[in-house]
Amino acid sequence: MSDLFDDPREGENAPEFSVSELSGAIKKVIEGNFSHVRIRAEIGRVSFPRSGHVYLDLKDDKSVIAGVMWKGVASKLPMRPEEGMEVVATGRITTFGGQSKYQIVIESMKPAGVGALMAMLEKRKAQLSAEGLFDTARKKPIPTLPSVIGVVTSPSGAVIRDILHRLRDRFPRKVLIWPVAVQGEKCAPEVARGIQGFNELTPGGALPRPDLIIVARGGGSVEDLWGFNEEIVVRAAAASDIPLISAVGHETDTTLIDFASDQRAPTPTAAAELAVPVRMELLAWVDEQGARMTRALQQGVSQRGQRLRDLARAMPRAETLLETPRQRLDRAGDSLPRALRNTVDTRRLKLSETSAGLRPSSLRRMVEGKRSELGRRADRLTVRPIERDIERKKERLASLNQRFKSAADAQMTSWTTKLDGLERLRQTLGYEATLERGYAVVWDGDTVVKTAKVAAKTDALEIQFADGRHKVGEEVTSVAKKSTKPKAASKDQGSLF
Repeated sequence: MSDLFDDPREGENAPEFSVSELSGAIKKVIEGNFSHVRIRAEIGRVSFPRSGHVYLDLKDDKSVIAGVMWKGVASKLPMRPEEGMEVVATGRITTFGGQSKYQIVIESMKPAGVGALMAMLEKRKAQLSAEGLFDTARKKPIPTLPSVIGVVTSPSGAVIRDILHRLRDRFPRKVLIWPVAVQGEKCAPEVARGIQGFNELTPGGALPRPDLIIVARGGGSVEDLWGFNEEIVVRAAAASDIPLISAVGHETDTTLIDFASDQRAPTPTAAAELAVPVRMELLAWVDEQGARMTRALQQGVSQRGQRLRDLARAMPRAETLLETPRQRLDRAGDSLPRALRNTVDTRRLKLSETSAGLRPSSLRRMVEGKRSELGRRADRLTVRPIERDIERKKERLASLNQRFKSAADAQMTSWTTKLDGLERLRQTLGYEATLERGYAVVWDGDTVVKTAKVAAKTDALEIQFADGRHKVGEEVTSVAKKSTKPKAASKDQGSLF
């Protein structure tokens, strides 16, 4: 190694090295002296290629050093590196011969204290607030009694048990759980995907769409809760069409999703209390409202009854109202006979005056005039239009008669066909059809004998065959008493029921 850095002017026989050899030698020297270093710096330029590696610059007010973070290390970071973040990086110094520069290969990196994280948080909060994601006007009201509640949280933590227990105590509802990681590099994308997934469910589908979403996590440090400060989570919460309650951390913890959500709960248990009312309190409130309504109705009826009685007292009595009409009726009744006599006298006088001018010749002239007028009108009357109208009515009556006859014939045919079918069905289902196949029915009067025991107690039996009935005397009864087990009927013979 010492020969490599000897002064070449000491002799013309100094060895010659290739660029790669020289670059490798420099690499060994730098890595040997700076195998493990810690740097406190501000992140400058940062890029995230598809390979998953992270390339960035670490700088202070005077110098800049390039840095690279391999995919395995980058995936374990508690937060995403951003320009302007103050960090403490641990790694080793090496060179990159392809560009004749040195760089630090970062093995771990964390914010340079809580102050740096809070500064970055305030910067991101101001940026998202300027976009209107935290405006109060865009927040949706929380439904009073949601049918389905979607919970985005870890399925194995105590948070989901607390939420389910509180919902069960207050007002049991259907709960859908979207399992996510609530800490680490997978937290932010999984939480955002959970909110979007609930919004993409079809209302009334096989998996019901929630009426309310709760994003919940227990308490922790700023680094533990950092996933809920990521921009992807905040934007997903702000874009949710379903009302969303954030319940991240304890009461003193605040994350950016709290500002984008429609309602912030101090704890996951409080989120469950905000989601549903207490069932017993709701029932008590309904009973109280019913009682108030009943009292209001009773009070209204009572007030209107009192008002009616007050108005009735202010109105005059019926006898007072009828006094004047009664008096007018009596006066009219007294003057009615006199008015009738005057009217009769007047009409009699008028009749006398009219009859004085009537003479037989006048009546004859009037009759002749009316007769002449009737003759003139009769000349204009003919029976031809009446006959044509009668012919049209006869043709219409014949057409209606034919239509009625056709409809009646079709209806009778349909009924006959249906009755024939029912008769065939009756014969098929009746026991007479069974008798045609060689079977018989045993009767005791109007009762069917079904067992030999009953037949033994009967003095006279009657057997019904397909072609009629036959009475059996005591000899058949005695045979039935001796037989303890009926013989099986052959295929060609009927059996006795």
